[in-house]
Amino acid sequence: MSESETREVVLAIDDTAENLALISEVLRGEFKVKVAPGGARGLQLAQASTPPDLILLDIMMPEMDGYEVLRQLRADPRTRDIPVIFLTAMSSVEEERRGLELGAVDYITKPISPPLVQSRVRNHLQLKAARDFLKYKSEFLEREVQRRTREVTMIQEVTIRALASLAETRDNDTGNHILRTQHYVKLLAQKLARHPRFAAFLTEGTIDLLFKSAPLHDIGKIGIPDRILLKAGKLTPDEFEIMKMHTTLGGNAIANAEAAIGEEIGFLRYAKEIAYSHQEWWDGSGYPKGLKGDEIPISARLMAVADVYDALINKRVYKRAISHEEAVQVIREGRGTHFDPDIVDAFLGCADGIREIANRYKESSQVLVRQAERMITDLGGEEIEM
Repeated sequence: MSESETREVVLAIDDTAENLALISEVLRGEFKVKVAPGGARGLQLAQASTPPDLILLDIMMPEMDGYEVLRQLRADPRTRDIPVIFLTAMSSVEEERRGLELGAVDYITKPISPPLVQSRVRNHLQLKAARDFLKYKSEFLEREVQRRTREVTMIQEVTIRALASLAETRDNDTGNHILRTQHYVKLLAQKLARHPRFAAFLTEGTIDLLFKSAPLHDIGKIGIPDRILLKAGKLTPDEFEIMKMHTTLGGNAIANAEAAIGEEIGFLRYAKEIAYSHQEWWDGSGYPKGLKGDEIPISARLMAVADVYDALINKRVYKRAISHEEAVQVIREGRGTHFDPDIVDAFLGCADGIREIANRYKESSQVLVRQAERMITDLGGEEIEM
């Protein structure tokens, strides 16, 4: 790249040829100078693919004066940040105020002083270079922060999915359960976002965290023995007591992870609430703590509805699946006993959307085959080759 290509470009706009010639003579040794004999031509040069670094602009010109040129420069994103120095034979305070308010960075009075022009141009180009550096540095840092934030978010989501999938491998009946309940919770939360009881809590950011946290609701099942977790028949009272421990096992595991980090993280907080309390009942008859009403975290109340609905519409080794309509009726009948009444009302209001989610994430044939393989193996038969 030649020296002339690297020099900063100064555009001089003036309707007097003598002034343009003088400015060129004064600046061309240090800068690349372009000239325009009027406002319209000056705008064309300024808005070209390679805009100037600085503009010297005469105020008193026919057809389009310097003020109008400056207005159009500042209105165009391509030229609004180019520093403009007014050239004027006028020196009234009012005229200076008007130009500075429009965005001029300085005034040079005519007849011009060559050393003054050189100094002012040089100083304002140095200021522009410093601003550009800070701007580009800020943009770079912003992009870097966005990139790192995306990485952290991806790590969080992958970690949650991995942990949830680990729990899923212990319970061969869950299939796409974690995906469906995750989306049920989000839909219910969005439905309730303007409800007076929930609006302050269910912000867009919180709903996003709930969506990320929901897959960990049954993480505690990792600690439940297979003889209980995979039992085909009804659990005995003692076995049920052990099964109920999945809530405290999951909640404690997340609490320990949170403690190890040393600070509260949003998605862990809600994951912990959901794991601990998604089996609590509105009337206080649930577990593990027998929480009642608003004592139950909102996150867990949402999951309670989502979890029960999904369990009802899907076949398990210990129960048959029931229809969407039957499941909706069960949720309706649990209003005020098992579930928060307002959350049930929201569920009923978006039941079609709930059904659409259930259909979208149906148990895949591969999941059903894996279930059949395990059942045959457990019965002493041969595995199915795929």
